[in-house]
Amino acid sequence: MVNTLSHIGIGLLLAHVLGLKGRKRLGLVLLSVIPDLDYLGYSLFTLISGGVSHEARTQLFFLLGHREFTHSVFFAFMVALLIWLKTKDRAFTFGGFLAVFLHIFLDYTTSAKMRPFYPFSTNESALRAIYPFDPVINVLPLLPLFIVAAEYMKNRGQWNTKNKGSWNTKIKSSWNVKNKDNWNIKSKNKWNLEFKDRWSIRSRDILNRKLSGLNGFHSFVNRNEGKFYASFIIVLLIWTTMFPVAKVFLVDRISRAEGTEISYNDTYPISIGKFLATYSFSDSQYKLLEVSYWSGVEKSFYVEKITIAGDVPDASTYAERAGKLYSNSVPQAIDYPVYSVSEKNGYVTVILSDARNPYVKNWPYFDTVYRFVFDRESGEYEVYESHYGRAEKKLNKNYFE
Repeated sequence: MVNTLSHIGIGLLLAHVLGLKGRKRLGLVLLSVIPDLDYLGYSLFTLISGGVSHEARTQLFFLLGHREFTHSVFFAFMVALLIWLKTKDRAFTFGGFLAVFLHIFLDYTTSAKMRPFYPFSTNESALRAIYPFDPVINVLPLLPLFIVAAEYMKNRGQWNTKNKGSWNTKIKSSWNVKNKDNWNIKSKNKWNLEFKDRWSIRSRDILNRKLSGLNGFHSFVNRNEGKFYASFIIVLLIWTTMFPVAKVFLVDRISRAEGTEISYNDTYPISIGKFLATYSFSDSQYKLLEVSYWSGVEKSFYVEKITIAGDVPDASTYAERAGKLYSNSVPQAIDYPVYSVSEKNGYVTVILSDARNPYVKNWPYFDTVYRFVFDRESGEYEVYESHYGRAEKKLNKNYFE
């Protein structure tokens, strides 16, 4: 997931490249973050989802869930159509489409799955080729924000030490006669010495040279604005294309070496230049591979699909039942389910989680644990969910049926 400030920076990049100013520039900035307004929709979903049927809850989630409808290509076209009907401005309409589409695309290259072709398809997918905290996609788009802030400071006169005289005048005028009585000669002399030392001629010269360099950079940007910002977008596009393409060949090579087909979509970036690949090694185990773009497979792990605590002869039956219930729910965060089964006082507990949880840090989207509690006698069940290690919450049955 790309941070919000970086999405805003991309909106500014597009506005500069397209030569948009004023309200239209601000409009692109707002459009660059509009897909994330689905947080508001998700809040509404959580309020009303408990009182509807399972089928209605599922469809509402597709519309209001985070990274759902507002992160689809259809949504980007819909926004562009509304802009065109309102403004009839081709540049602004094209920029609005790109602002929304690039937000969706950058999120799509990172970690969590999306439904990019909803409502035509409800299939989930993600490239998962770039680490969510990658410095290029998170820091590079911030440069336009820095330039805008620098321009604002320059226009306010805060970069010019020639304004020192007016600054001193303001300081003097703010100290009235009453304040003079509070400053004795000793403290006044000490303050003067510190002030003179701070604003020595040498210090001012150094500061002026640095600010002169910044002024020169700012002038260069103004003279070459379109090309300068366009080059940023090109770098971002190359970076966000290079890793997904490289990953295609890498996953194919590892699949041939392992003698199986490894899912491209179900790999997961774990650090800059590394991802975790997983496949079903046998009926009882998954095999996890830590892969580097530079050196290939570096580590491997085996994870049991089902672990049993105590004597539960039909543990696999209950694990299968929990799996089927989960498969009917949304969101589908768990790609490689593992089950821990135990029994106490006639209640069978099945804990469902993802095999990759112990091996991925920094809030992986699949870090969710479900606890199914089945009454062996009546067949009734309850389900509890814990996300990112937080306290459990009980789920309504309309999650599953």
